Amino acid sequence: MASELALKYGCNPNQKPSRVFMEDGSGLPFTVLNGRPGYINLMDAFNGWQLVSELRKATGKPAAASFKHVSPAGAAIGLPLSEVERKIYWVDDCGELSPLACAYARARGADRMSSFGDFISLSDVCDEDTARLIHREVSDGIIAPGYTDEALKLLSSKKKGNYCVLQIDPDYVPAPVERRQIFGVTFEQGRNELKIDDALFSDIVTKNRNLPAAARDDLAIALITLKYTQSNSVCYVKGGQAIGIGAGQQSRIHCTRLAGSKADNWFLRQSPQVLELPFRDDIRRADRDNAIDLYMGEDCMDVLADGKWEAIFTRRPDVFTAEEKRAWLDRNTGVSLGSDAFFPFGDNIERAARSGVKYVAEPGGSIRDDNVIAAADAHDMVMCFTHIRLFHH
Repeated sequence: MASELALKYGCNPNQKPSRVFMEDGSGLPFTVLNGRPGYINLMDAFNGWQLVSELRKATGKPAAASFKHVSPAGAAIGLPLSEVERKIYWVDDCGELSPLACAYARARGADRMSSFGDFISLSDVCDEDTARLIHREVSDGIIAPGYTDEALKLLSSKKKGNYCVLQIDPDYVPAPVERRQIFGVTFEQGRNELKIDDALFSDIVTKNRNLPAAARDDLAIALITLKYTQSNSVCYVKGGQAIGIGAGQQSRIHCTRLAGSKADNWFLRQSPQVLELPFRDDIRRADRDNAIDLYMGEDCMDVLADGKWEAIFTRRPDVFTAEEKRAWLDRNTGVSLGSDAFFPFGDNIERAARSGVKYVAEPGGSIRDDNVIAAADAHDMVMCFTHIRLFHH
């Protein structure tokens, strides 16, 4: 393998020259099978590969992640899709899907607005089912430990033959110390090799101490996802998939609100009002996603006003009222939440409760821990203090 790869440019077109290389002269741990990766593509690919690899080891199931701008828009393991999930992820016409394809459908489908133009990471060899789903989505590229012949042929035909397909060496182990430069200054630190397992959830600080195995799995998924999400970050998980990720916010409560609003949108998409929207047959999936996002939000008249709805729907849908949305959201329960650093105030718990959160994992260590615990107790939540921080930059 070559020890370096020239790139078209860096983060922006004016940032030249650009390349990736191995300082010790060894071969790069990945191969370009098709297309040409960019600087940000590779940042997404390497972070995504670490995430899905850890999910695979932690759960024993195939995993997928959908990355945008060096943070996951979605991450999931390969559990079967319900009929409603098949509909909201636009895969109800695809027949039976492999576990890996289910993982990608769930990772892509959690926040389809953010996943538009994503870079995909898969924990397992990409099969034809998964490639068929990817082939019809707007995406920049993919990284996986291998591809079947049929899958590689399908993926290589995307974007007029320019779709980026990377094969990672699954046996590659990076050096224990990592370096980067900022402003000409070299930073050095030990890699974050922290293993996320059940031991992190042993310190339960709330009155309710009932933490089922499925909730432990969801909390592990939340923390592994946060480990590769730009901080500050909060992640809501349900049923083996991230349903709301709030990344890169300066305030913890803003992370919780952002992730909570995404989790709410995920659940609102399952409501009869959204499932039964009368779309015209000629409306593409991406345009349907945009219309649904507007319909569920405060700017619903952008798609419901006279002269506008006719271009999207066969008839004008009723407004999805705030009361109807709240009533539907109250049905969402059993959600798990992870935070990459401690909650400084109980307001984060109050916001999380409105999105159905029952289980929480956060480091603890705030001078107001008693206030946070009291808020969790008021909502009969189960909260663990992990005593570890997961900042990622």
